[in-house]
Amino acid sequence: MRDLSFHHGRSRQGKNARLQRRKAASRIWTLVGRGGLVLALAAGIAGAVRAQERTGSVRVVVLSETGPVPAAAVAAAGTMHLTDALGVALVTLRAGPVEILVTKAGFAPSATRLEVSPGVERELRVLLMALPTRDEAVTVVASTRSGRRVDDQAVRVEVLTREEIEEKMLMTPGDVVMLLNEMGGLRVQATSPSLGAASVRIQGLRGRYTRLLADGLPLYGEQPGGLGLLQIPPMDLGRVEVIKGVGSALFGSGAMGGVVNLISRRPGSGRDREVLFNQSSRGATDGVLWIAAPLSDTWSATFMGGAHRQRRIDVDGDGWSDLAGYTRAVVRPRVFWDDGKGRSFLATAGATIEDRNGGGAIAPEALDTRRVDVGVAGQTLARGRYLVSARAAWSHARHRHVVGGRLERDRHTATFAEVSVRGAAGRHTWLVGTALEEDRFRPRDAPTLAHAFTTPGVFAQGDFDLGGRLSVSASGRVDRHSRFGWFLSPRVSALVRAGRWNGRLSAGRGFSAPTSLTEETEAAGLGALTVVEPLRAERGKSVSADLTGTFGAASFTLTAFRSRIDDPARVDRTTFILASQSQPTVTTGGEAIGTIRRAPFSVTGTYTYVRARDVTEAGRVDVALTPRHTAGVVAMVESDTRGRLGLEVYVTGRQRLEVNPYRTASEPYVIVGLLAERRVGRWRIFVNGENLTDVRQTRWDPLVRPTRAVDGRWTVDAWAPLDGRVINAGVRVAF
Repeated sequence: MRDLSFHHGRSRQGKNARLQRRKAASRIWTLVGRGGLVLALAAGIAGAVRAQERTGSVRVVVLSETGPVPAAAVAAAGTMHLTDALGVALVTLRAGPVEILVTKAGFAPSATRLEVSPGVERELRVLLMALPTRDEAVTVVASTRSGRRVDDQAVRVEVLTREEIEEKMLMTPGDVVMLLNEMGGLRVQATSPSLGAASVRIQGLRGRYTRLLADGLPLYGEQPGGLGLLQIPPMDLGRVEVIKGVGSALFGSGAMGGVVNLISRRPGSGRDREVLFNQSSRGATDGVLWIAAPLSDTWSATFMGGAHRQRRIDVDGDGWSDLAGYTRAVVRPRVFWDDGKGRSFLATAGATIEDRNGGGAIAPEALDTRRVDVGVAGQTLARGRYLVSARAAWSHARHRHVVGGRLERDRHTATFAEVSVRGAAGRHTWLVGTALEEDRFRPRDAPTLAHAFTTPGVFAQGDFDLGGRLSVSASGRVDRHSRFGWFLSPRVSALVRAGRWNGRLSAGRGFSAPTSLTEETEAAGLGALTVVEPLRAERGKSVSADLTGTFGAASFTLTAFRSRIDDPARVDRTTFILASQSQPTVTTGGEAIGTIRRAPFSVTGTYTYVRARDVTEAGRVDVALTPRHTAGVVAMVESDTRGRLGLEVYVTGRQRLEVNPYRTASEPYVIVGLLAERRVGRWRIFVNGENLTDVRQTRWDPLVRPTRAVDGRWTVDAWAPLDGRVINAGVRVAF
């Protein structure tokens, strides 16, 4: 028998030897690995040092004519960077020659070739120029709900950009009158010479047919009245969108002339603060503050506050004020939320306090306004395919009006709510929705003229791309007015493209609910008004065609239009009676606008022909205070670092006048303006001369009537400027 203990001992010794050999090999490989790692790290460090020695950096600063350009794309050597809020991007590149391309929507791309030196940081300043078609990159959502670019819209939308708004803001920082009055086809008509009220007429139609919106919301009420325009500072406006012609298919009652949509100025990625101070030679003082700041990655906010004062001025010394005096305070905060995934939200609130006085010793006039409003708008994606949008607004205004020796007090409340769903199927975009509007007017001292309207409605819209050259948009709306019944409002538009040319054709029908709030009662009050009942709903039809051509830096648009208002509610100035007329108001005309932009110069020319006719007992007559011919030329030279210099010339033709004891037709006149702005760092110093030709209506005839009119007024209508030459100057500071 073998000795098993001996064999077991040898087995244990062999195992121990093998374990020792394995541990030794493991220690050897560990040492080798650590050495390789050390060698690899050393090689990497040496390579990084050598790479650093072979690379340099370029600090790209991207600017436009209005300041830094955030979110511009900077491409170089296969890499892409975005500029920050100050328009700056830092790019690291291999030493040697390189081409840097900078692009941004709405601007012409810029390419620069330079030499990158190793270990050196260079600065490259790039000036981007706006494309000749200034509204090319603008997307229209609030005005047409389609979410398409302006150039792709079958419905023609005219856009006033932020750059143009800034030019007009330097002329009248306290209101949007100048801004709108100088757009082709629009005319801001003074409705009350004593208090300075005004309304917007689109293509010759009376101001009550113009729907005024803010971010698609009726924040200023269903019928904002003649003082609404005078109480909106343009500081926080990003752009203005205008749709001409019957717009009831999109916005219901009250949009038979068109829609003016004031789009708010959105905050950027950084904090922005701007202050404007202005003083005029006619006693106007303005101070406006605008603040924008991000609150988080998705939330941001803006705040606009304005304080405005105007001394009561009697320019010609006739004892009657040519400029009404006022003190006004306006505040408007806005809050934005956007998650970058198709969901967004906007909330805004506003408050206006104004005390206004005018008239003369024989008949002093005054109007105190207290107005508040709230609005919200939001959208979200449902099932990843449908965009659900909801909007709501509420406004309340209280007035205390002294006119003709009478005290007239009223309250005006408007409520609005809307929900819509938008989707797409191939080249077809569709939208359906429902809306509810309520308009309540309670005149305390003329209770028989009160009204309370409730109007629910449903609407639908379809946009069709029929090939690459033809787009069609069709929309329709059905409303149930609490007083005037059911209304169907259709609108059809078509866009045809052919190279450098595009043409549009649009036709629509709509309605408006007549009330005692007219341009005539803005001036004379309600106390003397007689209403012949029943008033009938006003029904409107419009058709327009336009042709646009773009040739490099030049573009032009020709437009022909015609509208008809059936059963118009008109005030007879000889009796001050409001009644529905059996004969229509018919307006025909045309517009021409041409623009040439070649940096740093730009020239824009406009011409409008309007023939607006009423049928009266005396036959067909022109609508009063509607010139057949108006034209304007604006020339501007701008420098990103120095400022701007602009010249404006506007021509206004003859107008028919009503109940004017001095004449039946006005005189034509020419107004010349000059604007100069100088930039010094964050400071912008400006001087503006308005009406340098010193045109004044009272140079032809007195403003005050020899006897009081039937409606109680002591003055004739304002058909030309009353204030004459005005020089204003001020400063804008960004900090």
